[in-house]
Amino acid sequence: MSQQQQQQQQQQQHREPAAASAIQISRIMRPDDANIAGNVHGGTILKMIEEAGAIISTRHCNSQSGERCIAALARVERTDFLTPMCIGEVGHVSAEITYTSKHSVEVQVDVQAENILTGAKRLTNRATLWYVPLSLTNVEKVIDVPPIQYEKKEKEEEGRKRYENQKLERLETKQRNGEFIISVVNPDRQNKDPYTVGYSQSSLIHLVGPSDCTLHGYVHGGCIITISGHMTFTSNKSMEIEVFVDADTLIDDTQEKYRAVSAFFTYVSLSKDGKTLPVPQLVIETEEEKKRFTEGKGRYLQTKAKRQMNTQALTQQ
Repeated sequence: MSQQQQQQQQQQQHREPAAASAIQISRIMRPDDANIAGNVHGGTILKMIEEAGAIISTRHCNSQSGERCIAALARVERTDFLTPMCIGEVGHVSAEITYTSKHSVEVQVDVQAENILTGAKRLTNRATLWYVPLSLTNVEKVIDVPPIQYEKKEKEEEGRKRYENQKLERLETKQRNGEFIISVVNPDRQNKDPYTVGYSQSSLIHLVGPSDCTLHGYVHGGCIITISGHMTFTSNKSMEIEVFVDADTLIDDTQEKYRAVSAFFTYVSLSKDGKTLPVPQLVIETEEEKKRFTEGKGRYLQTKAKRQMNTQALTQQ
């Protein structure tokens, strides 16, 4: 065997075949999955999306001989709720690995709802998630990710750009998380003006138990988490909510309270027939609230532009 053939064989052994970089999971939506509007709760869809991403990432990261690992969710790049899913429909979650760096995996997820009476399907959700492989014997140790084989060189370059962008945004998030937000357990809303940030702020304290953990044992059972949220931006028909999750260990007194997760959620107000309603405008009182409002407006315009581009792409398919 020539040296060139040996190199090609080694490269093939270190690249995951395209067929193994995709997965689909399905289940029927039951009445206990319903939200107050009667559709499937968004949390149910998010859980299915995360599970599909964890399965395919963990499988890929263990595709070569070496130290066994699990793929932990590191970042939800974006999740678009395009249309509601109804009770009685079958949810099909398709996940595909679209990029790998040395220590992370990008997963693109599509969710379709199937009417089992007619067989008709429609796209309900799209998401982009990033996973990091952690050693089974030492969760502080990050394992190298096997590279995938790209159909075209352009796909790899596009993925690298997305990786660099999310890496930059992660650094910005860490800097922003340095500003500790005081959790409000029982806000005295009667003393706050309507439509202000203080009026919208609320908190929830929850003791994490085994039923809250993933198949791999995350979240750590026994930690106390405080979930705090407040409004940062409103457009005519949508509102942005910034959410923080702070963890406080119940047993280990040596570890201080730390910020585990931060996220932005965008909500729209809907009537009973599913039509969007006007949103009361947020009243800004401080310079910090003005700064966050401006940042939220930038995210809103960026998301709006991307959604229009995605809609055009779908109509052209």
